[in-house]
Amino acid sequence: MTIPVASHHSMNDRPVLPDAEALALRAVHRAAAELRRGTPVLLRGAPDAPADWLAVAAAETVGATGLAELAALSGAPPVLLLAPARAAAVAQPSPRPQAAAPEEAVALRLPARLLAPEALRSLADPTAERLLPDGPRPERLPPPPLAAAAIALAKLGRLLPALVALPLAPAAEPPRHHLLEVEATAVLAYPASAATTLRKVAEAVVPLEAAADARIVAFRAADGGIEHLAILIGQPEAATGAAPLVRMHSECFTGDLLGSLRCDCGPQLQGAIRRMAAEGAGVLLYLAQEGRGIGLVNKLRAYALQDSGLDTLDANRALGWGADERSFLVAATMLQQLGIERVRLLTNNPQKLAALTACGIAVEGRVAHAYPPNGVNDDYLATKARRFGHLLA
Repeated sequence: MTIPVASHHSMNDRPVLPDAEALALRAVHRAAAELRRGTPVLLRGAPDAPADWLAVAAAETVGATGLAELAALSGAPPVLLLAPARAAAVAQPSPRPQAAAPEEAVALRLPARLLAPEALRSLADPTAERLLPDGPRPERLPPPPLAAAAIALAKLGRLLPALVALPLAPAAEPPRHHLLEVEATAVLAYPASAATTLRKVAEAVVPLEAAADARIVAFRAADGGIEHLAILIGQPEAATGAAPLVRMHSECFTGDLLGSLRCDCGPQLQGAIRRMAAEGAGVLLYLAQEGRGIGLVNKLRAYALQDSGLDTLDANRALGWGADERSFLVAATMLQQLGIERVRLLTNNPQKLAALTACGIAVEGRVAHAYPPNGVNDDYLATKARRFGHLLA
């Protein structure tokens, strides 16, 4: 990535330097991309804790070259960082008392037989457990500083939250290396920072089969990352009477595009557009948060776990993800950019009402939005009602 720098031109034609927040966002975005490529990155502590350094690589993408790069940084063996739910399945039982504070990450000491790319992928991915070599289960260790930021960075890359990590000895000077560095506090702040820097970057009229008077507005964050879309029916931003009808719809490749029967996303999407067209106005926020924020690849992994008997929530947790990883601050920022400060929310999820309200949007009512089971998604809908609190009745 090229970062503009001052040149020998006059002050009037010098490029504008990006502000500190944009630079921090770009650094995190680059670090997540490095992990996806199998390249290690270096997490550093906050300015008030500069001695903390943690070199990490994603367990599902790292190869022999990446492992060798980690080994070259220190003679100490690396550890494996996992989300607690995944660690419970592959590690020795935790000695921690039941009343202890919840763990954000678990560190495991790995025997040499597991310090190989294929074994690491098996430890990270519950759908590949059958590939683990025989032997004792890994031993738990206290997680190193910055472990929570490492897990968060893997999630930002839509990777399994599992990392090979090498804590580096505290030193007055930063370690000399060629790895990309990123500050841990910037990683943890990224979801909120990216959401609040969303800006409109494109708009076009796109007549739809169910709504001829439709426009699509694209939003992009300051790091130039993934875009979110708003589908506007009519002129909802000009509403002067009742609050406009709004739906927050997380993208679903399988349901929205392919018509998958495993979920109710396709009917919800098309039904929302038809409802807004009937009212004459509305906003459908199409959020790039597939699979409740875990991404399409991990959603497919979760489907495989569901086919073996887990429900939606437990499948996500078995992969090391939370039950719902979405940020609805994204939706609130988009609405504010559109000039919409009050809404009637088309949803069956009470958490969306609470989230938008907390982000400063006035939710003036909930409009029911549920569709009957189709014979395939019956258990999925039952789980949404029983474990996620969705209002489907």
